[in-house]
Amino acid sequence: MKAHRASAKWSKGLKDGSGQVKTGNGTVEANYTFNTRFGDSTSGTTPEELIGAAHAGCFSMFLSALAGNKGLSPEYVQTDAKVYLGEKDGGPHIMKIELTTEASIPGISEEDFQQLAQEAKAGCPISKVLSAVPEMTLKASLKA
Repeated sequence: MKAHRASAKWSKGLKDGSGQVKTGNGTVEANYTFNTRFGDSTSGTTPEELIGAAHAGCFSMFLSALAGNKGLSPEYVQTDAKVYLGEKDGGPHIMKIELTTEASIPGISEEDFQQLAQEAKAGCPISKVLSAVPEMTLKASLKA
C-alpha cells in the first residue's frame, strides 16, 4: 500500500480567512478562500476543483489501463470534470459530477470504447470514493 500526502492550512475565520493547499511533494500548491469556493473570485482554487482534477486524472489513467488490458494502445485520453457544489440538509454538498472524455484509441470500435468508458467510470478509485455523490454522468467521445 502506498500513501499519498497533501496538506491544507486555513487561517482566520470562514469568510475573512484564507488557506493554502499543497501536495506532499510540493508540485501543486494553491491558495483558496471563501470567495473562490462560494463567491465570484477566481484568484485561487477550491476543494471541488481539486476533486475534479483528481477524478479526471484517475479516470483517464484507468481508461488507458483498460484499453491496454485489451491489447490496445491509446494515443491519448483527455478528461474534463465539472464538480457541482450545491446545498443539501442545510449545508454545502457536492451534488453532481460531469465527466467528459475524448480519446484516440486505434483499433477499438465505438461500442467497445463506450463499454470501457463506463467500466472506467465505475472502477477508477476516485469514482469509487465519490460514490456518495448523488449524480455522476459521463460523455465519452472516440476520435479517429
